[in-house]
Amino acid sequence: MIKAVIFDMDGVLIDSEPFWQRAEREVFGALGVQISDKEAEKTASMTTVEVTRYWFDQQPWTGRSLEKVENDVIDYVQNLVAKEGKPMEGLEDLLEFFTEKDFMIGLSTNSPRRIIPTILKKIGVIDYFDSISSSEDELKAKPDPSVYLSTARKLNVFPSNCIVFEDSGVGIKAAKNANMKVVALLPQEKFDDGKYKMADLKLSHFSDFSEEHLLALSHVKT
Repeated sequence: MIKAVIFDMDGVLIDSEPFWQRAEREVFGALGVQISDKEAEKTASMTTVEVTRYWFDQQPWTGRSLEKVENDVIDYVQNLVAKEGKPMEGLEDLLEFFTEKDFMIGLSTNSPRRIIPTILKKIGVIDYFDSISSSEDELKAKPDPSVYLSTARKLNVFPSNCIVFEDSGVGIKAAKNANMKVVALLPQEKFDDGKYKMADLKLSHFSDFSEEHLLALSHVKT
């Protein structure tokens, strides 16, 4: 029986991926790092520690520690969220849908811990969440399932009784490896992309999710 829903954050609760891209181009660019669109796509699902290390290994800089550069990126994104952050369309209605069904609600993200409250407060949904987990507190980030398993433990729910909303291939893999049901939130033109084939359901908008989908997911074997 499904008892909990767990959300990824970036690209699911808020369209923050462009913020991270702008921050990385600004901060790393000031250090002389040239970021191509292809490589930016490759790093999109990494943690901030992993992204910083990746660019340093590719194009080393001097004068600033990796930790300082990473924090500069996070600060830049926090400022953008404060100025421009908006919830994904239909998010609050979906949260209400699950709240009315007495579902536990959790968050599992690769983003650093300190930016989570900034985002949840800005988009006005922080009070909906019963548990929050960041891969920063795990030995491995997504696609490792640890951050999803941590949230399930905090919610006191078996992983097989959880639905996850994700938007990335590595996130979907992490949730499936945690033995959870997964809804991929994607533009329709990406439905046939092999990166998302592990998802149990693919939707373009939160508003597309229905009682019928919930019933169907409850019968999915994990």
